[in-house]
Amino acid sequence: MSLPVHLVPTLAGVRPGGAVEVIGDEAHHAVAVRRLRVGESVVLTDGAGTSATAEVTSTGKRVFEVRVADVVSPPEPTPAITVVQALPKGDRGELAVEMLTEIGVGRVVPWAASRSVAVWRGERAAKSLAKWRGTAREAAKQARRTWFPEVEEMAGTAEVVELVRSADLAVVLHEDASQPLPAVGAAERVVVVVGPEGGLTDDEVAAFVGAGAVSVRLGTEVLRTSTAGVAAVAALLAGTGRWRGPTGS
Repeated sequence: MSLPVHLVPTLAGVRPGGAVEVIGDEAHHAVAVRRLRVGESVVLTDGAGTSATAEVTSTGKRVFEVRVADVVSPPEPTPAITVVQALPKGDRGELAVEMLTEIGVGRVVPWAASRSVAVWRGERAAKSLAKWRGTAREAAKQARRTWFPEVEEMAGTAEVVELVRSADLAVVLHEDASQPLPAVGAAERVVVVVGPEGGLTDDEVAAFVGAGAVSVRLGTEVLRTSTAGVAAVAALLAGTGRWRGPTGS
């Protein structure tokens, strides 16, 4: 069984044999909810590439301390996958972020597409973004990731065009396309654009293709916006070395 993972602000300078104190909400959940006990083993991670296996030496109300047994700092996995996710309605955005995190996406960009049903403005935008980020954080812990995904500020179409232009490979999922997903090949930076429930507009597709993206279709079925990105990323990663052994993502 995999060890529980706890996020800490930093592991800078931590070495085997050293002590680390975990405080706040993370410690409260571990001690009060999960009933963490002295002698148990856990994994601490900073979410930025470093993880430490450690043994719990003491616990308190909102604190626990560990002694570090091992520290690992695997390289950031490649290819680096960015998913531009059009804002879906309801809680489907969190579902998409959760699954994208589990399969190893490195960056999620919420996108206000022309036909997005959901609208992020003002206080709602801040709350929705916080939910996406919280979902990514918890899913990364569940997936035992050393590199946590970034959930960026909401982007407009012009910003997505720039992301597409800077990628080594960019694909736009479009139900009217006929071309299948291309092979990742040697691409190190991959962008996947997922449209909203109402579909992409012709202008959006033209803008992305004009910036270098490939318009593709995932088989004969039409997937929901919350699952289409997951299916596309899984298909892309299946052709890379990331799924052929441990990567420490």
